Amino acid sequence: MRRTYDGKTEFPMAMPTEPMKWFYDRILFKHPIVVLLGFFVVMGVLAANARNFQIEASAETLIDQTDQNYLYFQEVIDTYGFDDFVFITYSPHEGDLLSDPVLSEIASLRDEVNALESVDSVMSLLDVPLLESPPRPIDEIVKNLRTLRDPGVDMELARTEFKTSPLYRNLLVSPDFTTTALQINFKPDEIYESLWERRQDLRQKESEEGLSATEKQEFAEVRKNIRERQGVMDANRHQDIQKIRAVMDQFADGADLFLGGISIIADDLMAFIRSDLRVFSLAVLAFLIVALGVIFRSFRWVALPILCCAFSVIAMTGLLGLFGWQVTIVSANFVALQLIFTMAISIHIVVRYREIAADNPDADNRHITREAVLAMKTPIFYAGLTTMAGFGSLWFSDILPVVTFGWMMSAGIFTSLVVTFVFFPAMSVLLPGRGPTPAAGAPRSRFALPAILSDFTAAHGPVVLIVSTLVFIIGVAGIFQLRVENSFLNYFKKSTDIYQGLLVLDRELGGTTPLDIIIGFDEDRDSENVAGMAAASEDESDEFDEFDEFDEFDAPGGDGRYWFTQHRLERIEAVHDYLDEIEYTGKVLSLAVLNKMARRVTGSALDTFQLNLVFNQFPEEFRKILVAPFVSIEKNETRINLRVIDSAENLRRNELIGQIRRDLTEDFGFRAENVHLTGMMVLYNDVLQQLFSSQILTIGVVLAALLVMFLVLFRSVKVALIALFPNILSTSVVLGMLGWLDIPLDIMTITIASVSIGIAVDNSIHYIYRFMREFAKTGDYMESMRRCHGSIAYALYYTCITIVAGFAILSLSNFIPTIIFGLFSGLAMLIALIGALTLLPRLIILFKPFGPEGETPAEA
Repeated sequence: MRRTYDGKTEFPMAMPTEPMKWFYDRILFKHPIVVLLGFFVVMGVLAANARNFQIEASAETLIDQTDQNYLYFQEVIDTYGFDDFVFITYSPHEGDLLSDPVLSEIASLRDEVNALESVDSVMSLLDVPLLESPPRPIDEIVKNLRTLRDPGVDMELARTEFKTSPLYRNLLVSPDFTTTALQINFKPDEIYESLWERRQDLRQKESEEGLSATEKQEFAEVRKNIRERQGVMDANRHQDIQKIRAVMDQFADGADLFLGGISIIADDLMAFIRSDLRVFSLAVLAFLIVALGVIFRSFRWVALPILCCAFSVIAMTGLLGLFGWQVTIVSANFVALQLIFTMAISIHIVVRYREIAADNPDADNRHITREAVLAMKTPIFYAGLTTMAGFGSLWFSDILPVVTFGWMMSAGIFTSLVVTFVFFPAMSVLLPGRGPTPAAGAPRSRFALPAILSDFTAAHGPVVLIVSTLVFIIGVAGIFQLRVENSFLNYFKKSTDIYQGLLVLDRELGGTTPLDIIIGFDEDRDSENVAGMAAASEDESDEFDEFDEFDEFDAPGGDGRYWFTQHRLERIEAVHDYLDEIEYTGKVLSLAVLNKMARRVTGSALDTFQLNLVFNQFPEEFRKILVAPFVSIEKNETRINLRVIDSAENLRRNELIGQIRRDLTEDFGFRAENVHLTGMMVLYNDVLQQLFSSQILTIGVVLAALLVMFLVLFRSVKVALIALFPNILSTSVVLGMLGWLDIPLDIMTITIASVSIGIAVDNSIHYIYRFMREFAKTGDYMESMRRCHGSIAYALYYTCITIVAGFAILSLSNFIPTIIFGLFSGLAMLIALIGALTLLPRLIILFKPFGPEGETPAEA
């Protein structure tokens, strides 16, 4: 209800404390130069720390280091090793892959790349063993493996082997034999490996018996050193990739060459993020300058908001560098968001300044500036707080970078408030004269959106309510269509080299995203086979003398000489074939591959002795490729590695993982505890599923928190509920449209929900705050609405059109998540504006939360 104090009609409303007014009257407006000098000193310190600003796109930044799936992934790496490699795809313009000129070019390319300091080896079709060119007895093959480099190789037989081999087809060469791949293996980083091993030792001891105080301190130091070393390795790998691309350019005239692999994805992700932060932040800033010039037609009203935006971004990047907060692919758009909120604050102050100046033609610049910032401090202060609450949905996530992004944006909003309310008034009072203002009572264009929406809302109130309800229902229905997917391929435009390279790997050379399946064996009937073989070997020990060279033979889990039984290999091959037949899987690699190849050579299934001969007496260099990555005799388990076809149109990664896990237990008889799926696909999928559930399920919690904040701000349940509805509408429309357009939420775009809430909250608070002031003067709801649409609505309108158009620039990015973020953030602003200027005033008029009409201020 309205109350009258000293002849002025006001409404109960929570207000910030008076220290802010004291600061302005006693310090800022008395000593603006001193304030600015202090401000610039702080900016200088933060700018210096901005040099420590870091971008990190590696998988480890997204994953909880204590997550059980992640820890198991680390265990798999410890057992089977981790090869850091990338692929070059080579498609000659002329000639067959096995023609002499093409093979000569491939050899030159291989040698050039292999000469790079960081490269350990390069595997090409020139280097792999040929088992069927020509066919030979198994014992002869084992003793004398041949490659294309050897004289006398039958090229036609080699062509047939490459095109039909269960190992080489769809991995080393494409099915149509027009493209081949070169695998580039990098040298391991000894410092990182040493730190890794120490971390694993400490982690194991922590889980088994706990750590002492000294060991805990060492554990923390090791983890810190690993992060720092990872940064060094990322920088080195970027240089390596640039050098490899430089070598590839030398061969580009005779072939199409592309670079692919997980390391390439991570490196290009960081490159695109850096580029977007640099190029598009400057592009958006340049557009904002033009837009402000068109709207206000004054250098003063262009320079002050732009400087506030620039100083806010500098301050925030400095704080990120100071506290060591890394920008990941989740928080890559923080600069654009920082510009949004700072620009919105500045425009509100400018519009209020112009209104006060127009109503008080004799007032000086200092007085107008003071009145403008003091008039806007309350709505802007609470708009900032509620926007922080909008990002509060991110705080409930279990994913550290998402939580960090939530705190990062909260700190960013606070930074924008401090920078704008210090720099803007201090600089404004030092500028000569008054800022340009429209004449008092000057008519506004009837074609401006606020005027159009004012007339429409006044004349068609029921239509506004009905349409809003229908749009809300459609939006909610769309939310139920939402899904989460993480397609690396779809992160990039089709015109980019990274997209084309990944597409070649995906469709021609076995897929993109790796997935590991670890299967443990029980002590079943294989034990009897092993026992029988061990007894039989008493008389044949000489045959196995060479086996002692295989390290795993001394493992306590069993005698490695007899692990490779027919029964085990049959079960592995059955799973291999099942995985190979799934529509969404590319190349599948396991022990079954070598078994299949050996069977092709001999023409029949291998007996147990032959199996062990093949698996154990293969030359070391090839055993490391074909055997060691797929078996742990010590743990009595096998590893099957496959790559998922990332470009498959109907791929649902979470469903695929669940299907494989179910089928291996239900159809193949493996115990659930013996079947583990791991790798980058599983880890990223887990991150997405956690993020989706935490975001969608906590939106209700955040809306409840906003309701409480509205209650504190407006001290009225009715007003709080009215203020909440446009926020719900904006969020449902944006998320619903993503659902209806079948745009999957991923690690970057899922934060759009928080952005939508934050933007809509800002508009609601500013409009209701102004409506309360106008109604106190008129006592008429419709007239108050028209006055709001002629004043505060223009601040909302200017902010909206400026930033929406600025965000449209992001559509020029080559990084698809940046495009989606820009377009849907712009859509969120537009929906929030329309809701604030139609649904919000119509609800106020309908429910009359400020009391009955007809009372004059004096009567109240």
